[in-house]
Amino acid sequence: MGMIVTIDGPAGAGKSSIARDVAAELDYSFLDTGAMYRAITYGAMQKGIDLNDVGTLVEFAEAAHLTWCDDRIDLDDNDISVEIRTPQVTSNIRYIADPPEIRNCLMRQQRRIAQGRDLVTEGRDQGTEVFPDAHCKVFLTASPEERARRRQSQLQASGRQVSFEEVLMAQNQRDLEDRMRPVGRLRAAPDAIVIQTDAMGPEQVKQAVLLAVQSCLEKQAKP
Repeated sequence: MGMIVTIDGPAGAGKSSIARDVAAELDYSFLDTGAMYRAITYGAMQKGIDLNDVGTLVEFAEAAHLTWCDDRIDLDDNDISVEIRTPQVTSNIRYIADPPEIRNCLMRQQRRIAQGRDLVTEGRDQGTEVFPDAHCKVFLTASPEERARRRQSQLQASGRQVSFEEVLMAQNQRDLEDRMRPVGRLRAAPDAIVIQTDAMGPEQVKQAVLLAVQSCLEKQAKP
């Protein structure tokens, strides 16, 4: 197995961009697990699958072929990197993320993709469920208000005008769902390095994560 770095945390904590930057700095592969859940959500919607039909969703997820490279995700050899970011997919992702049977299926896919790679992976349960033996575990967090401000800025940058209140309300609902999930619920692993990012800019957060990784590597190297 290669070197696995997991970065977990709540929605809006900046995990994806930081994990991508850290992977580039370390020359590791990067895995956006949220994109995998979005891909299955999008594919199920396209096929008209009843999102309450867990059995059919599991069959679809088992048969789906997902590949991830850089910022591109393919579902059955079709690039759907843009399509998975729509509000419709976001509002339906819980139907894929909540059932344990589907999470287990995607967990297997994530481990398959990681096989033999030096990898930075981010999500909600990477250090607790998917890669419990990861060499380095980081938990990024920030206050709900700070995370909502960051998310609103991202949406505005992509041309979507959403009020701060709307973003905060949707995020609070997502946080609740993530914490209550029976499998893969949001929590820091006992051995994770927790980084509170409220007063930090992206570069400071990246450096803090790189320091955490360096500390883990030094521990690994000790006899």
